[in-house]
Amino acid sequence: MTSPPLDKAGAADTLTGGPRGPRRRRVRGAPGGRGVGGSAPLPLLLPALIGLAFLVLPLVALLIRAPWRSMPELLTSTEVWQALQLSLVCATAATAVSLVLGVPLAWLLARVEFPGRGLLRALVTLPLVLPPVVGGVALLMALGRNGVMGRWLDSWFGITLPFTTAGVVVAEAFVAMPFLVISVEGTLRAADPRYEEAATTLGASRFTAFRRVTLPLIAPGIAAGAVLAWARALGEFGATITFAGNFPGRTQTMPLAVYLALQSDPEAAIALSVVLLAVSIAVLAGLRDRWMTAP
Repeated sequence: MTSPPLDKAGAADTLTGGPRGPRRRRVRGAPGGRGVGGSAPLPLLLPALIGLAFLVLPLVALLIRAPWRSMPELLTSTEVWQALQLSLVCATAATAVSLVLGVPLAWLLARVEFPGRGLLRALVTLPLVLPPVVGGVALLMALGRNGVMGRWLDSWFGITLPFTTAGVVVAEAFVAMPFLVISVEGTLRAADPRYEEAATTLGASRFTAFRRVTLPLIAPGIAAGAVLAWARALGEFGATITFAGNFPGRTQTMPLAVYLALQSDPEAAIALSVVLLAVSIAVLAGLRDRWMTAP
């Protein structure tokens, strides 16, 4: 008995699995009933557990040895409070500087074609891998009183940056801005440039299109980059102590206070370290939608 001929619609339904659309095939696991997410082999599991313990154990030890009972007294002392306050103010100011300068720089790297763009991107990301102490020395050579630009700032405007609170902001912005630039540039590359092109064809200038169209699109990337820059600025040590020194109440931030307190008051050093650890955890929690969720 021959089956009745199928029309074009019936043939399409037969090929696609019916009018509801294509049928999804079930992907079977590996032989033996174990899929990709099965148990890990021992040669991989053992080093993974050792690596996990290597990274987590010091943090757990810090929490165990923290002087929780005397923590309020330690954190409210004059020296510690000055370091906390100065760190928050300088990190926020450095983040603001990074936003003002870093967002246009990220737009330039992502949207404008010009010779040497790859080299410029490498130079922008160089502070990420540059030792912080070397960054501090470089800032001294550039913005010090006898530096390439510092001598002109001192003679023309009477501005001296090294060993001042403004110097702390400069040092922190130097090491934190690349985090913001990388985050914003990646968001700009993922955003569709046709929205900007449509705005310009409707009569908007490039700056108006950037302000009214591009900025709302990349706002999550800017926020993530700002949080990363703020956290990096808050924990900066090497460039700060080299370029701004370690003067209580003026340039002594929390990392510098930890280093100094570790020699005379270890409990205060642990208390400040716990505060910095809490800030780092808060940053990761704020960025959990970007980095801490499985695909």
